[in-house]
Amino acid sequence: MPNRSPLLLRGRLLSFDAAPAGAEDTDAYVYEEDGALLVIDGKIAARGRYETVRDKAPDGKVEEVDHRPHLLLPGFIDTHLHFPQVQVIASWADQLLDWLNDYTFPAEQRFADKHHGDRIAGAFYDLLLSHGTTTAVAYCSSHPASVDAYFEEADRRRMLMLGGKTMMDRNAPPALCDTAQNSYDDSKALLQKWHGRGRAHYAVTPRFAITSTPAQLEAAGALLKEHPACHLQTHINENHNEIALTKELYPDAAHYLDVYESFGLLGPKTLLGHCIHMTGHEMQRMRETGSVAVFCPTSNLFLGSGLFDKAGLESAGIRTSIATDIGGGTSYSMLRTLDEGYKVLQLQRQRLHPLTCFYWITRGNAEALSLTDRIGTLDEGSDADVVVLNARATRPMALRMETVESLAEELFVLQTLGDDRAIAETYVAGIASKPV
Repeated sequence: MPNRSPLLLRGRLLSFDAAPAGAEDTDAYVYEEDGALLVIDGKIAARGRYETVRDKAPDGKVEEVDHRPHLLLPGFIDTHLHFPQVQVIASWADQLLDWLNDYTFPAEQRFADKHHGDRIAGAFYDLLLSHGTTTAVAYCSSHPASVDAYFEEADRRRMLMLGGKTMMDRNAPPALCDTAQNSYDDSKALLQKWHGRGRAHYAVTPRFAITSTPAQLEAAGALLKEHPACHLQTHINENHNEIALTKELYPDAAHYLDVYESFGLLGPKTLLGHCIHMTGHEMQRMRETGSVAVFCPTSNLFLGSGLFDKAGLESAGIRTSIATDIGGGTSYSMLRTLDEGYKVLQLQRQRLHPLTCFYWITRGNAEALSLTDRIGTLDEGSDADVVVLNARATRPMALRMETVESLAEELFVLQTLGDDRAIAETYVAGIASKPV
């Protein structure tokens, strides 16, 4: 939906061109102290100094919003979460498999009811936007109605969202299980209905090897081969018990990743959630196929799964992204996710600079999705998904900001102390979605 009139957003602009090599790598990002974005028909038409951009505005009525002294960044991107788990978050359990059986599977069964899916979708998108997230990649339930609820609400809000029907034909309650053929047929019909409609992108979604037979993974591979523009999302090497059971179910596989590779599921649009307990050969094959390792820090800590080795994976040439993993994750906020990710990496003596953090949840995650031409930056021609950040939103933040002397320090305050209260505004395709 186009804007009613051109929009001029004024504030301090921050957008990344590459992953910062360190605090002094100013070539990796663009920062404008008094900057502006000109938004026309849902896209960024101009970016730069306020006076320069203002002069580029078309004659006639231009709506101007002054967000100074706040920061304007690209909308946050969440690369892994579960739409049907909105009411599962904060459920006490032992570890991954217990948590799935005790809480997740019962909750997902309710999504056979389209009315339930519609209600949860409204709350789900409210929560994303209130935390500054404008794009996410989600698992729906195994019910086609859940996918319709998910994408219908995204379309109403003009959001660029990725998602798909969860394929699972074993080791789950009968009410959640499909068959290899049904999962193929349903996924294909949903893909044809939604992929490319508005801003929707479909993701082929086998949950993980434990809940899919070889026939179903073969069906997922067939879908991906037939529709190479689509993404694929699944889970791998999250938990030791999960890995052991996968080995029992696929005894001929060289390792967990080999299960997916043998069915043609790896590639540059493959998102592999967790990737905690990786072997050397698995990392080699991930690099060679361009597959993405998705870091879910709050979930990994909450379920006691392990510590993501960002430095090890990236030194092996593997692309990475970061995500909330709701509802195993404990916050919808990408700021809170960065804070917990920072701590996970600190435990391994891997220092994560705040500039790198904000690159990761904007352009970095967009690169992982191969969507930097649309999202993740404030570049001219990009979709006008923008988040406005207030580093003085709470009393502790305001007191700390009295001593802040650099942009990097301010970003670190935001990621360490910030949450949805630090989100002053969220714009989707140039339209405000959260009142200031």
